[in-house]
Order: sequence, then C-alpha cells, then structure tokens
Amino acid sequence: MQPESLVGRVEAAGLPEGWEPLVGPTITAGERLLAWVVSDVDSERQYKETLLLLTDRRFLAIPATQQPVQAWPIAEVVRLASRDRSGLGQLEVLGADRLLARFHYTLGLGPAILVLLDRLEEMRSGEVAAARDDGEVPEPQRQETRPSTMALFRLWQFAKPHWKLLLLGIGLSLASTAASLLPLYLTAPILNEILIPYESALAAGNAEAAKGQFALAPWYLGGFLLAAVLAWILGWAQGAILAFVSERVTADLRLTTYAHLQRLSLEYFGAKRTGDLMSRINTDSDRLCNFLSDSVVDFFADCLLIVGVTVMVLALDPSFAMVILLPFPFIAWTMYLTRDKLQTGFQTGGRAWANMTSVLADTIPGIRVVKAFAQESREIERFSVANRQVVVANDRVNSVWTFFWPMIVFLNQVGVLIVWAFGIYRVYLQQLDVGTLAAFLALTARFYGRLESMSRMVNASQRAAASAQRIFEVLDHVSTVPEPAKPIPLTKVRGEVELRNVGFRYGNRKVIHDLNLKIAPGEMIGLVGHTGAGKSTLINLVCRFFDVAEGAILVDGVDIRSYPIEQFRRNVGLVLQDPFLFYGTIAENISYGRPEATRAEVIAAAKAARAHDFILGLPDGYDSLVGERGQSLSGGERQRVSIARALLIDPQILILDEATSAIDTQTERQIQEALENLVKGRTTIAIAHRLSTLSKANRIVVLDRGKIVEAGTHEELLAINGVYAGLHRAQRQLTADIGW
Repeated sequence: MQPESLVGRVEAAGLPEGWEPLVGPTITAGERLLAWVVSDVDSERQYKETLLLLTDRRFLAIPATQQPVQAWPIAEVVRLASRDRSGLGQLEVLGADRLLARFHYTLGLGPAILVLLDRLEEMRSGEVAAARDDGEVPEPQRQETRPSTMALFRLWQFAKPHWKLLLLGIGLSLASTAASLLPLYLTAPILNEILIPYESALAAGNAEAAKGQFALAPWYLGGFLLAAVLAWILGWAQGAILAFVSERVTADLRLTTYAHLQRLSLEYFGAKRTGDLMSRINTDSDRLCNFLSDSVVDFFADCLLIVGVTVMVLALDPSFAMVILLPFPFIAWTMYLTRDKLQTGFQTGGRAWANMTSVLADTIPGIRVVKAFAQESREIERFSVANRQVVVANDRVNSVWTFFWPMIVFLNQVGVLIVWAFGIYRVYLQQLDVGTLAAFLALTARFYGRLESMSRMVNASQRAAASAQRIFEVLDHVSTVPEPAKPIPLTKVRGEVELRNVGFRYGNRKVIHDLNLKIAPGEMIGLVGHTGAGKSTLINLVCRFFDVAEGAILVDGVDIRSYPIEQFRRNVGLVLQDPFLFYGTIAENISYGRPEATRAEVIAAAKAARAHDFILGLPDGYDSLVGERGQSLSGGERQRVSIARALLIDPQILILDEATSAIDTQTERQIQEALENLVKGRTTIAIAHRLSTLSKANRIVVLDRGKIVEAGTHEELLAINGVYAGLHRAQRQLTADIGW
C-alpha cells in the first residue's frame, strides 16, 4: 500500500478516472507529478490509450493494458518535441544522442502535449524547483501558450533597418521632454521674485516698488512661450518620424508574414481557417502599427518626463521628492497584477475576433450556396453567436480595465493629497516658501499625469503582445515541405518520373502503400480507381504539395526533394478538378503562370484549350473581368481557362486532375482533340472519372486502396476483365441509363 502523501499527489494531479490505481504503484516517495496526457494512438496507428506522465524525476509511459511501464530518468531526457501531420500528432522523447521513444496522438490533445513540453522546459530552467512543497501539483490544463510582452521585443528585427530614424526620434523626444519641463522650472521664480514681492510691496504701501517687480515678467513669460513652441515643434517632428517608421515596420511585418504563408505547405492551411489567417495579417498588424506609432512614443516620452521630474525634485528638495514618489510602488504593483488578466483577456478576444472573421470568409464567398439552400437565417445566427463571443471576451477585458483605471486615478489623487499635506506642513514650519511649494505642486501634477498616461500602456501593450504572438505563431511555423539544404539546380526537365516504394499517410490512415511506378518521358499515364483509392494524393505527391512518408519520387533520376521547390513546380502544369480563377481579366488569369507572356501567346493557349471562341463572345473579350473566383463564367468555361493557364507555361510534366469533369460532352470532345496534340512530347498524368477520356493513354494505372492493382492499355485492361473492366461496364450502364 502506497503512502498517503503519494495518493494525495496523484489525486491532486487531476488524472482521468481509472488511472490512479495504475499510476500509484509507479511513483516513489517524494516524486512530484508535473503534467500528463493520455496518448490515444499506438505505434501501429490503432486506437490504444497510454498515459504519458512527467514527474520531477522521470518521464513515464503507462499503458492502459497490462504491458510493462516504460520510464526514463529525467536526466536522460534532453527535450520533448512535437509535430503534427494531417490530423495525427507525434511526440518524440529525445536523449542526448538518440531518440528514446515516439508516441502518437490525435490533434485534439495538442494543448495538453504543449503542457508537457512547457513543464519540462520550466524544470530545466529551475522554475519548478521553486514550487510549493505542500503536496499540491500544478494543474496541467492550460489550453494554449499565454501571450508574453517579450513577443513585442521580437519586433526589433523589423525595426532594425530603420535604427537611424529611431535614434533621431528618441533624440527629438528627449529634447521635447526637456522643453516641456522648462515652464515647471520657471514657476518658482515667477512666484518668489515677482508675484509674492509685489503683494508684499503693495501691503507695505510702496506702489512704485511693487510695480518694479514686474520688470522680469516678460522674460519669464517669453521663456514660457519659447518652451511651448519648442516642445510643439520637437514633438511634431518626433511624432512624424516615429509614425513613418512604425508604418514601415508593420508593412514589413505584413509582407513577411504573407510571404511566409505562401511558402508553407498545404498541410498547414488544411488545419487553419481563412478568416483566422486574414485576421492575423490585417487586424493584428494594424494593432501593432497603432501601438508602435502612438503608445510606444507616448510611453517613451512619459518615461523621460517622469525621470526628468524626479531629477528636478531631488535637486530642489530630496525629502519632498520621497513624498512625491511614495505612491509609485503601489501604482506599479497594481499595473503588474492587472497585466496578466489583460493578457488572457486580449488573447481570448483575438480568438473570438478571428472566429467571427472566419464566418464572414466562409459565407460571403459561398453566398450562392447559402441562398440555394435557404440558409440565410442559419448563417445570421452563426454570425450572431460569433459576434456575442467577441462581446463576451471584450466585456471581460473591460471589467478589468474599468476597475484598474479608476484605481490608478485614485492613487494619483492620494499622491497629490499627500504632497499638499506635506507641503503645507513644511510652509507652516517655515522650511519651504510658497513659490517652491507651487513649483512642487506643478511638478507633482505633471508627474502623476504622466503616470496615468503610462498606465494606459498596460492595456495597449498587452493587446499588442497578443497580436504580436499571433503573428509570430505563423512566422515560427516550419513548412513540412522544406527547401533542400543542398539544392540541385533545375531549369528544364526531360519528364522521366519514377515512384519508388512510395508510402503516405493522412493522419493515422495510410492511403499509399509501397507504390512503384515508372513513367517514361512523353508517356501519358491515366489514373483510375474508386473514390478514395489515392489518385489525387498521388498527384499531390508528384507536385510536392506533400512529401512522401516512405520511399521517394524521382524526376530525371533525382529525388524531387533535392530540387528547389519553385524551379521544380515551374516544370509542372496542373489543371485541378475544381478550377479556381482569381479576380481579374481572362488574359490575366491565363497568363498567371507567365505574367510576361504576350497577348499572342495567351490567345494561342486559349485556342489550344478551345476557349478562344467563347472568350471572343464576351463584352470585352480577353479583357473581360471574370469576377471573384470566376463566378461570371460557367463551370466549363472556367475549366477551359484553367487548362489554357496550364498550357501557357509549356510544362514538360502535365497533370490533369479530373480536368474534364466540369465540361459537357461536346466541349470534352473539343478538348480531347487538342490534348492529343498537346500531350506529345510531354509526360502526362491524367485522372478521369470518364474512362473514355483515357482511351488514348499509353498506359492506364488502376489504384485500389493506395496500391496498383492493374496496369496496361485500355484494351489490355478490358481483356483482363478485372477492376478496370468492372468500372468500364458500370460507367457504360450509367451512361445508358441517363441517356448520354
């Protein structure tokens, strides 16, 4: 029977029901549980639960079955690494020179996996050593990484090219602050040398002497005016320069983020919503721009002014300075306590805003489907729910802020009250004259006014930190289709394609199994098979939208992972099943792969794709706008423009992914006539549901569950009377039934 303290620790860890009896016997006296997660997939990608447990001494893997428990001393575990791949996550336990273990999990467990990684890092940095010894265990239920103000310091990499202007802006800010402090310095002499002596002279009945006290007044007032004008000019120049810099910093940040998105693999976009990515580039970068141009400038100026005021009061009267600074620690402590709540609130608000943007990104492009199925009310309700989430998240932030801001104002007023009380007491003791007291009060008002302004920085900085982290989450993501470390230059390929022992998985589902296929230059290969057989996956692998999990794909005898991605894809022409056209003219869409193409080349490609005639029938011909996603064209017209776009780049490898599925029979015949000439000299891989479109293929490859089950010509496969023949008979019967 284990000691009660160990039982308490197991219960405190919040382990799922049923695991306590398995965990209890494995932990030792004094061993503290830090984090856990239940891995739900085994090494064979079958559903099987294993509890992964991190303590301050070991990393353990406890199977739900009666299999042996695996354990590694924490000193041997250098780090934990996780990555995801199309729905399946992988956690690697890494030693100093080898892989200790590998575990698999579905991506829903991602947040809990991150807790494991963070707890180990915290322990490495010594943070866990300071945990309480009262038997309590940190609750490993954090959902995601909290935003940190440190993310704002990463913006320096974008500000660094503008360091000269930044230095100039800082210098102007320093000068502007000094100019704004000059009137405060002149307050005491105006009172002590002009106003108070004037009143004393009047009280003594010496009117002439009283008037003589005003001889210096114009000079002091001129100093006031000069300081105001100088502060205004310097402040204007500083604001203009830093606003100029902030716009370019955020523009560079937007461009870098967008460029990085373009280089990420398709796998990344499969797990992200369009609206969320749009929100990161648009909304989050705009918040950072406002923060850099307004809040940072004001904060820096406030800091300089506070330092300047502090130096002045210390020089005038050190004891009075201590009284003025008395409330400052309480204000700083309040800011610190509020910061964490604002961080979490702004992070939640950012997610809610991105979710609402995602609803817009879904429904506006799909408005035709919404109306076709009469789902307007449903989409309004969906947007209403997302909108309410934004309101709820903002309400939480506002509740914190509306308490914090009046508290700062209250503390500032208390500080002013203390200064008044201390000043009156010093005047009563004749240790301070009225002019100096007035100067101190003016300095105090400026000091606490700047503190109030600085407190607003807490709100702005945490909002900006949440936005910066969302952007850097994109920039920190590494593509699963990386550029080669030592690329082999590629200009023009011959077109030999070989798939050698290729295997690929979507999550825990293996869709390509040990596939071998060699395609000679200029050969046309047709891919057929039932839905889910792996045809489109094979095309994605050849285009290197994904990388193979096993084996290799070679083009001209070289692994395509050794070619620069952009150079390789320039030699591949692709026509997708669902043609996508960009907003713009037809000519611009056809020349998308070759923007420098002449109008004659565009027309030639359109003629080859049998698109020329319908284009001439449009109001503006090749300069006709196609609308967003080509909605002003029919499905067949969009497909022909897409085919022309692929043909214009004159690829050596041509891939047709159901290229004629959206085209009527008559148009299909026209395109087939063109393709018979176009495929000559090109390596062509064609997927088609209509088997008749593959009758001219040199070979037809039949896929079934990720494997090649048949290969041969149309006639050879019919003679075999296998899978292909069955597909052919079923399609002929369907054609006869619907009267095609």
